[in-house]
Formats: sequence, C-alpha cells, structure tokens
Amino acid sequence: MPTQTVTTADAPAPPAGPAGSDFARLSRRMAAEGLLDRRPGYYAVRMALVLAAFLGGWYALFALGDTWWQLGLAVAMSVVFAQVALLSHDLAHRQVFSKRLPSEIGGRIAANLLMGMSYGWWMNKHTRHHANPNHEERDPDVSPDLLVWSKKQARQASGLARFIGRRQAFLFVPLLLLEGLNLSYNSFRALRSPTMKRPVLEGALLVVHFVAYFGLVFAALPTGKAVAFLAVHQALLGVYLGAVFAPNHKGMLMVTPEMKLDFLRRQVLTSRNVRGGVVIDSVMGGLNYQVEHHLFPNMPTPALGRAARITREFCAEEGIPYYEVGLLRSYREIFAHLHRTGEPIRFGE
Repeated sequence: MPTQTVTTADAPAPPAGPAGSDFARLSRRMAAEGLLDRRPGYYAVRMALVLAAFLGGWYALFALGDTWWQLGLAVAMSVVFAQVALLSHDLAHRQVFSKRLPSEIGGRIAANLLMGMSYGWWMNKHTRHHANPNHEERDPDVSPDLLVWSKKQARQASGLARFIGRRQAFLFVPLLLLEGLNLSYNSFRALRSPTMKRPVLEGALLVVHFVAYFGLVFAALPTGKAVAFLAVHQALLGVYLGAVFAPNHKGMLMVTPEMKLDFLRRQVLTSRNVRGGVVIDSVMGGLNYQVEHHLFPNMPTPALGRAARITREFCAEEGIPYYEVGLLRSYREIFAHLHRTGEPIRFGE
C-alpha cells in the first residue's frame, strides 16, 4: 500500500521548513555516496543500444517490404523514438556530459535530428517546469490550454478548455494520440520565438529529420500502408510519452502563488515516484524516480534508485511526506484527479 500523506489540487500547502537547510543536508548525503558522479559506461551502452534499435528499425522497414506487418514495426518504432526522447532528456539535464556544449550537441542530434522535436523549445519549457512544478501560473505543463489541472482553472476555463474539461478524464488518452503531432507543431512554431537560441540550426535539423522520415516510409511502402504506418507510429509515440510523463506530477499538490515552500518541499510534495523494478526503470527511462530527478536534475539515471532510498529515509526523519505508488495506481489517481478538477464545469460552479 502507498504511503499517502500528500494532499492534492485544492488543499492548503504543508508548512515549509527553513529555506535551503534541509536540501543542503540531503545534498551532502548524495555527494558522499558518489551519486552525482557521471556514469560514462552506462550511457555509452545505452546510447549504443538505442542507436542500434533506431537504425535496425529503418532497416527492417525495407526488409519487411509491402506487408501489413509493418504496423507492428510502427508500434516498435514508437517505443524506439520514445527512448530517443528519454535520452535527449538526460542529455539536456547534463546527466551524460558535465559541460554545456557536448550536452547541447548530443541533445540536438537526439531530439531534432533523430526524433523530430526541437531541443531548444523543449529545454525552455522543461526548465520552467523544473523551477515551478505544478505551479498554477508558472508551470507550462499545467497551463489550462486543453485540460484543467485544478478547480480554480476549471472555474476560469473558457472555449476549448471548458468544452474538454467536462469529460477530460475520458478524453485524456484520445488526446495523447495527437501528442506526437503536437510536439512537431510546437517545435516548428518555436523557431520564430525570440527565446530560441539556434533557430536556423534547429530548423535545418528538423527539416532533415522529416524529409528523411517521410522519404524512407514512402519509399519503402505504398501510399496506403505508408499513411497507416505514420498514423500508428505517431499516435503510439504520443501515448507512450504521455504514459511516462503523466505519472510524475499529475494529481499531486498544485502550488498557488500564496503557498510558501522551500526548494526541497516544493519538489517532493509535487512529485510522485512509481515503483516497479528494472522493467519500469527501463520503460520510463528513470523518470519513475521523479522526486529525486527534480531534486537533483543532473543525477545520472542509474544512481536514482539508490538516491530514492536515501531521500525516503531523509524525508521520514524530517516529517516530509514522500509519495510513491505502483504504475497502475498512478494512472488511477491521474484519471480521478482529472475527473475531480472538471467538476466546476460539469456542475456550473
């Protein structure tokens, strides 16, 4: 059974501790265990495996030829692309390289060139999320664009968000089917943003990716099967990424401007860990240790399991709620939260 002492969307925040002091003591424990040290061997193997799967998938596309079995390959390639995304995530957080330049080069190759998602756009968005997770006004991941994540957002919703918010728990998975297209759309749209540091480079890499992506699929398959391949691949890529990222914070404490939380509590109380062992660790790319990832974003993935045990013990000592559940339980909580936060729209509050 999970240890659930964390409140969610509309409850008051727990009292904050002395700013910085608790986190500093936890950081010293992590450093003493060597958990912040780089793991070049691990990432060399992981990169090699992901690249081999990526290239092998495109080889299989031509090897299989004109057959509907290609849709099975589309399913497999959605997993491969998601693993590329997870690897680009680690590169962006400097978990692989300590220096900025190799991290950016690796990140743009993985995100823009291999996956077709803008590294710069995602970095800007993800950095703001890490600074203020689940903050109603500052976290772009809980902005009420289509879904509402708190009852306050529901009461203020209008247009499409209000229409979807009525049944958002039932529409969540169908909307994820479009997430792959959404990532591509936002990646190209962000090229015109003043915050984009290398728009020409990023745009060129994106164009190369999509020319090669569509070119290979339509060269290997007749039009009907090619369109079906692309539809299955993009739809399941969106579902996979949503299934990995949604359990991290959705349904956890929503932070409002009046809440005063120090860094440690802000990250712990808004994050959910997912248990499951080696399989879940691999499928989720280590993001199932979301509490530790938010506390130490540059901690290499293989160190997160040990870090979780230390953090759990530390939080118990300090009386800080620490939350972890199984994967299926996390999804049930997400759907329940979405249904609950849509109540003001359904009942006209």
